[in-house]
Amino acid sequence: MAFPEIVTRAEWLEARKQFLVREKQATRERDALNAERRRLPMVAVEKEYLFDGPEGRVPLAGLFGDSRQLIVQHVMFGPDWDAACPGCSAGIDEIADGVLAHLRSRDTMFVLVSRAPLDKLEKYRAVRGWTIPWYSSYGSDFNYDFQATLDRDRQQLVFNYREQPDMVADDPSTEVPGFSCFLRDGDQVFHTYSTWARGTDTTGSAYSLLDLTALGRQEDWEEPKGRAPRVHGADPTFTD
Repeated sequence: MAFPEIVTRAEWLEARKQFLVREKQATRERDALNAERRRLPMVAVEKEYLFDGPEGRVPLAGLFGDSRQLIVQHVMFGPDWDAACPGCSAGIDEIADGVLAHLRSRDTMFVLVSRAPLDKLEKYRAVRGWTIPWYSSYGSDFNYDFQATLDRDRQQLVFNYREQPDMVADDPSTEVPGFSCFLRDGDQVFHTYSTWARGTDTTGSAYSLLDLTALGRQEDWEEPKGRAPRVHGADPTFTD
């Protein structure tokens, strides 16, 4: 088994200090990348999308609750499937109620959306013990328009912003995992960001999810300034 090299404590400390320099550089680069993401333009969502949820059928704006921002996790669960994707399920298992509460404290709602009918989603959610709101986009164009479903008949073959016809080589359609972020200004909803593939594998904490959004963590050190109606201090307790 290829374990790390064995050294003295002094040698380890020197190597750790050198690596810390690179870690701090990566942190600064990540902060700059997040700021650049927040500066991306957004597009108005003009088409009406309807979703089936536990309290009935709601439009996209209805998924926000009382929040200004919305993060949608696209969960792979096709209409003819008996269960959601195991990988998606494992990721959702890691999202605790505390993460959802922290997001809401920063004016951000988090929901799941899949193309399977609501009754299948509700049964599977009960089995997994999830408390995250889960909506069905069955019968709408939402999954196709936001590239969460690839479908040969609909000529929607784009995944991660590239044509991927080989992904539906054996089946007429397939579901893909990702996150999409939306911002609400009055009655108007805007699409600000979507990420797929390796862009999803480091999410799971409130901060990592907020970093995907146009308003970000809404803390006073972030750029660009003047985005959030209420700016917070860098408080990881989410109680300020």
